[in-house]
Amino acid sequence: MSEQNARRPGELFNDEDSNRSDNASFDSVLATRLSRRHVLRGGAGAAVVGSAALAGCATPASPAGPQPVNQLGFTPVARSTADALAVPPGYTAQVLYAGGDPLGADVPAFKNDGTDEQWGKRAGDHHDGIEWFGLDAQNQPSGSFTSRGLLAMNHEATTDEKLSSFFIHANGGTATLPRPAAEIDKELMIHGISVVEVRRDGRRWATQPASPYNRRITTLSEAIFTGPAAGSAHLATKYSPNGTKARGTVNNCGTGKTPWGTLVSGEENWFGYFFRDAQDDARRNDPKITAAFKRYGRNAGAASRHGWESGGSDDRFLRWNTGATGASAREDYRNEFHTFGYVVELDPYNPNTLLTKRTALGRFAHENVSFAKPVQGQPVVAYMGCDARGEYIYKFVSAEKWDPADAHPRNRLAAGDKYLDAGALYVARFNADGSGEWLELSPKNPAISGFKGFDFKTQADVCVFTRLAADAAGATKMDRPEWTGVNPKNGEVYITLTNNSARTEATVDAANPRAYSDMKAGKEQKGNVHGHIVRLAEATPAEAKFRWDIYLFASEADADKASINLSNLSDENDLSSPDGLVFSPATGICWIQTDDGAYTDKTNCMLLAALPGQVGDGGARTVKSGTREVTTHAGKPQTPATLRRFLVGPRGAEITGITETPDGRAIFVNIQHAGENTKMADLGDPAKYESRWPGNAGYGAGQRPRSATVVITKNDGGVIGT
Repeated sequence: MSEQNARRPGELFNDEDSNRSDNASFDSVLATRLSRRHVLRGGAGAAVVGSAALAGCATPASPAGPQPVNQLGFTPVARSTADALAVPPGYTAQVLYAGGDPLGADVPAFKNDGTDEQWGKRAGDHHDGIEWFGLDAQNQPSGSFTSRGLLAMNHEATTDEKLSSFFIHANGGTATLPRPAAEIDKELMIHGISVVEVRRDGRRWATQPASPYNRRITTLSEAIFTGPAAGSAHLATKYSPNGTKARGTVNNCGTGKTPWGTLVSGEENWFGYFFRDAQDDARRNDPKITAAFKRYGRNAGAASRHGWESGGSDDRFLRWNTGATGASAREDYRNEFHTFGYVVELDPYNPNTLLTKRTALGRFAHENVSFAKPVQGQPVVAYMGCDARGEYIYKFVSAEKWDPADAHPRNRLAAGDKYLDAGALYVARFNADGSGEWLELSPKNPAISGFKGFDFKTQADVCVFTRLAADAAGATKMDRPEWTGVNPKNGEVYITLTNNSARTEATVDAANPRAYSDMKAGKEQKGNVHGHIVRLAEATPAEAKFRWDIYLFASEADADKASINLSNLSDENDLSSPDGLVFSPATGICWIQTDDGAYTDKTNCMLLAALPGQVGDGGARTVKSGTREVTTHAGKPQTPATLRRFLVGPRGAEITGITETPDGRAIFVNIQHAGENTKMADLGDPAKYESRWPGNAGYGAGQRPRSATVVITKNDGGVIGT
């Protein structure tokens, strides 16, 4: 979720900016050039659609499987501010699964008037990252079945102006403290993860409310810790004195799919859900721990996002007060804050398994996780971003080497234990010459063991206070690293850098080279307003060095081509705030999704299709920001042949999360928080809602906007994008 969608007071918890390290935004000393063995390879009107339209009938995949798409074959969708979902002519989008939809045969249909209950058996709010898990006719996991599967997705957050999740309460809820327990109980259940079975029957897709696979993970679901921090004193709480268990997951943003067939989900902006009073620093009397709280965005005395800690004396409320209120960590929830911020793993095929928090992958504001293609006898490698201003890009390299037999294991979470609980965690440093290093985060690194800001004695310390370890190592501050994706064609890694309002002329560098002004409705916006996408090339995924360039500079089409529109974007493909980024395994198309607040006077958020090249296909570029000039490494300019707009969403919505059937003939896209700028005071007057989607498209009851998953097919049954 991007900072520029953080406009109301309640949304400021997505505007975190806590990196006060002395790390330069860029390593000003040029590193030695990589040796040769490390160097790699030198419209027409849109169709506006809703749930009533029929989906195209998908045809079986060819025996050879889908082929890579080398030419985009659809008409670019025009920018739009309409309260509708637009896709290209020849395509149909069907609303499939919206917030509040039943996940059990005994759950009543969603009334969408704020009176609905049983949220633990309904789709949660704010659909985000999403993954497809195929099921064949014999109820077995399938990598090729295309008409039946499980969709596993995150429910990141909820629309709020001040404290209350007002769309799910009949009267909008309570915007003062203390909050009523009944309201909080609803809000505790709308966050987390859901698994829902979907099937295609003829020309339509439908969820299966009675499926035994359907499942909700919420803020109250039991979870276990694994990896170096499991059992650490840092994780000891009243709920789990030995630090091995936790309750639930919250603010889950991007997802990933492991090589062994499970879901991984990132806990992102969890810090705002917690409270500790103004005296907590003094009670702790531990300057390094209190500094660590601040480094993770939780100052003593700062208000929490929803006031859940005010609901009463039950533990389900008290746990959100992470102050030192008892005699020890075993008698309060002073460490509850430390039990969030991890990559969590779930087996969608087995509803009886627990959520697992993989501490070896570090604790920060996780977006998604993307995996390099596994190679027999080589480590499993995962890439991750920390979504906040001035934060870092990370990589995990497993200690165990990949065994192809684990692609279809009998126990999928045991495979996760094998590959995700031991290994090396790294953070990226970008050099001005286009090279970069992965810096190991371990007490073996003298920069970390000798760090004065925290006592890093064990790997558990590193895994719980990862941001501080990355500060010590000397990582490069980036412009809000969000989703990562691995190009299946060449293994290169793409990372969206959504935007950064704190980027200034004084802090521009080669990897973050733009600081500029942009006008929106007569108001000036400053910083790296529109964001960019960086990409990395490694000799092998486990390599400690990489080469980099900037694949795409997001911009408005009419912006200055010398300092802002460096990718030569046009009306067919201009964009702001790239966020979600997923490569299609079937076609190789790179799907780019936006979560924008800077360009929304001219267009709603969007989904674009790209045919990316490779690192080094452009060249050096000098960029001027005010009086400063920096030289960066830019990919080749874009054209509508290589990048074009595929979808524009309804008003106020972020476009996020995308997955597909194995044949590439159906894609599932999440539309998050339509109408999020509606004022709480206007709840009783639908005419004043920013959006009334998807109800205005014929889906479901009521007029309150809802997050939803849509399925998109080509009317001729062809592969998406061709």
